[in-house]
Amino acid sequence: MPPPNKSPFPTRDEILEFVRLNNSLAGKREIARAFRLDPDQKMQLKKLLKGMQQEGLLDKGRGRKLAPPGSLPNVAIIEVTGVDLDGEVLARPIDWDGDAPPPVIYLSPERAAGPAAGTGDRILARLERSGDDYVAKIIRRVTAAPEDVLGILIEVEGGLRIRPVDKRQRFEFVVSPEDAKGAKPGDLVRAESVRGRRLGLTRARIRERISDASGPGAISLISIHQLGIPVEFPNDARRQAERAVAAPLGERLDLRQIPLVTIDGADARDFDDAVFAEADDDPKNQGGHKLIVAIADVAWYVRPGDALDRAAFERGNSAYFPDRVVPMLLEELSNGWCSLRPNEDRPCLTAHLRIDKSGALLSKRFARAMMRSAARLTYEQVQSAKDGRPDDATGPLLEPVIKPLYRAFDILVRAREERGALEIDMPERVVNLDGNGRIIGISPRPRLDSHKLIEEFMVLANVAAAEFLEEKHRPCMYRIHDQPSLAKLEALGDFLGSLDIRFAKGQVVTPARFNQILARVAGTPHQVMVNEVVLRSQAQAHYSPDNIGHFGLGLLRYCHFTSPIRRYSDLLVHRALIRGLAPGDGGLGEDPGDFTKIGEHLSVTERRAQSAERDASDRYAALFMQDRVGATFQARVSGVTRFGLFVSLDETGASGLIPIKTLPADYYDHDEQRHRLQGRANGLTFNLGDSLDVTLMEASPITGGMIFALVGGMRSAKPGSVGKPVHRGRKRAAKRTTSGRAGERGRKGRRKP
Repeated sequence: MPPPNKSPFPTRDEILEFVRLNNSLAGKREIARAFRLDPDQKMQLKKLLKGMQQEGLLDKGRGRKLAPPGSLPNVAIIEVTGVDLDGEVLARPIDWDGDAPPPVIYLSPERAAGPAAGTGDRILARLERSGDDYVAKIIRRVTAAPEDVLGILIEVEGGLRIRPVDKRQRFEFVVSPEDAKGAKPGDLVRAESVRGRRLGLTRARIRERISDASGPGAISLISIHQLGIPVEFPNDARRQAERAVAAPLGERLDLRQIPLVTIDGADARDFDDAVFAEADDDPKNQGGHKLIVAIADVAWYVRPGDALDRAAFERGNSAYFPDRVVPMLLEELSNGWCSLRPNEDRPCLTAHLRIDKSGALLSKRFARAMMRSAARLTYEQVQSAKDGRPDDATGPLLEPVIKPLYRAFDILVRAREERGALEIDMPERVVNLDGNGRIIGISPRPRLDSHKLIEEFMVLANVAAAEFLEEKHRPCMYRIHDQPSLAKLEALGDFLGSLDIRFAKGQVVTPARFNQILARVAGTPHQVMVNEVVLRSQAQAHYSPDNIGHFGLGLLRYCHFTSPIRRYSDLLVHRALIRGLAPGDGGLGEDPGDFTKIGEHLSVTERRAQSAERDASDRYAALFMQDRVGATFQARVSGVTRFGLFVSLDETGASGLIPIKTLPADYYDHDEQRHRLQGRANGLTFNLGDSLDVTLMEASPITGGMIFALVGGMRSAKPGSVGKPVHRGRKRAAKRTTSGRAGERGRKGRRKP
C-alpha cells in the first residue's frame, strides 16, 4: 500500500494505455501529472520509461514526447493508395522507417471527394489515431499522382486499366478508350497520369506501347523501362558509328605476331580484353613472368565531346539481361571495330607487366598497339584444356599460350591470398533461355579457375594503370571501396557473438580477418548465413578521383582500365593513359571535366544497371515458378524482417517472402542484431540461414514477387525460450516496430497489412 497522500505508481500497461490514448502527445511530464507522482516517483518513472524504450515498447515521438512503436506524427505527408472493399479511401505514410508494414490510414469522408483524394496523390494531412489505425483530415495536396506509369494494360468489367509493374505501386490506373492509343489488353505500355477531381482510381493516358507483355522479351523490357535505361541511340551517334573504319597502324606497337587470346563466356559477343604470358628470360627474375594485357582502344573511336561520347556517358555502362544487352556503345563498335575478333587487326591499348615469383609488380609499360587475336576461347574450353582435354582450338595453344597463362595465374592467386583479399562465397545464379528466348531453367553459374585467371590478370592491369597515372600526375577515376562503418562492424560483432565467434570491437579490421571468420564456418550449417551477413556489412564500391584504396581487394590504389566497351570509367582511364604517354588522338584534353561529378554519375548509372539486372532476374524466376504454385521446396532464410522472412530456394535460388501473418499464430520479436524472429509464446525462432520447407503460394512475373508459406516440415525453426505473456486484443500497435503478429484478422475482417 502506498503511504497516505501518495498516489500508486502506474504499471507498464497503464503507461502504454495512457500514451496510446493521448495520440503521441504524452511525455514524462504529462504522465507524471496524470498519475500525480511525487519527485521520488518521477525518478522511478524516468528509469522505467528508459527501460521501456530499450525494450521497444515505446518510441521517442516529436520533441520529448513518447509514442507507441510504429506511431505516426500528428501532421504528415501521406499517399493515397486506393479504395477498400467498403468504399473507404486508403493512404500510407511517405516517411516510414520501420521494416513492418505501416499502419492503415483512412481519409476523413467529409473531404474525401476533394481534389487531393485521387489515387497516387500525396497530401499533407492531420492524423488522429483510431484504435490501431489512423484517420486523416486533409490540409492540402502536395503533389499529384506519378506522371509516368509503366504497366500492363488489362480489361476489368469491360473497361481498361493499367496495372503497374512496380510492386510498390499498389493501385491501378483507369484508361478511357480514346486514351488507349491502339494498345490492347496484355500490352506493356508507358502512360502519363491525368489530373482530375475523380474519386478513386486515377486516370491515365497511354503514350507508348512497348511490347506484348506475354512475349519472351517483355521481362527485360519491363526492367529496362522501369529503371529508365536509355535504349535508343541519337541519330548523330548512329551516323558517327556507321562512318567508323579500321584504325591505321601508324606509330602503334605491332603485336600482331604475339599469340594473344580472348577468353570469355560462351554467349559473349564483344571481346575487349586479350592476354598473353611467358616466363621472364631475365636471369635476375628467376621464376618471374612477363604479361601482356591488351584492351580494345575505344578512345580511338570515341573522342571527348562527340556524339558517341555523349551517348556513352549518358548510359555510363552496359546493362546485361538474360535475353539481351543494352550496350554503352553502338554494335558497330562494341561488336565490330572495338571487339578483338580472332584473326582481324584491331587497335588496342596494352599493359606490359613484369612480376616476380611472389607476384610483386616489378615494372609496367603502356603502349598503343595493333594486335591480331590468335583465338576466341571460352572459359570452359580453356579449363578443359588445362585439365587434359584440349579440343581442336585449344590443342595447338596448350603449350605456348594456355600453360604459361596458368603458371602466371598460380603466382598471382598466391599473391592475392598473401595480401588477404576478401573471399566471400555467395553462389550466383544464371537464367537459361531457349532459342526463342523462353526460360527453361535457373542454374548455378560455374566458377572455374579460368574465370579467376582472367580476373587476376585484369586486377593486375588495373593496379598498374592507377600507379602509372599517379606517377604521371594525371587525373584518375579510381574504383574505391571503403572499409565497413563502425555501426555495421558493431552489428556484425553482436551477430557473430551469438554464434560464439569472437569478433573484437575496436580492432583494426582487414579483409584477412573476415576471411578467417569465413574459413571457420566453411562446411558448417552457418556457412551461408555468415557469408551473407559479412557481405551485408561491407561498404559499397564506387567511382571517385579521390583515392582511399580498395578494402575488399586489399589494394592501396585501383581503377578500372580493362572494359572500355562496357564501362565509361574505363574509357576515362584510357584517355588519361594516352595523355600520359604523349598527346595523342583520343586522349584527355587540357580540361578533363569535373571528375568528382562524373564519378558520382557513373556510380549512379552502375547501380541503375545492377537494379535492372536484378529485377529482370527476379521476374524471370517468378515466370519460371508460375506453373509450380502449390509445390513444396527446400529453402533457406535469406532475410529476416519485422514483416516476415525472405527465403531463397535451394533448387533455383529464386527468392520470395513468407509474410509474418502466415507463421504459427504468435507475437514475433525481431532481433535485428542476430537476424532472428522469435515467438513470445510458442518459442519458435527463425534465423538467417535456417533451412525450411515452404510452399509457393503466389508468383507474379509482372512484379517479380513471390509469396511462400511455411509448411509443417520445419527443419530448423526450433523452440527457444518463452518470453513474457503478451496482452491480446487492441494493444497490437504498441508492438508494431519491434514485433509482428501472425494469424490475426483486423478491422472489418481484413488482415492487417
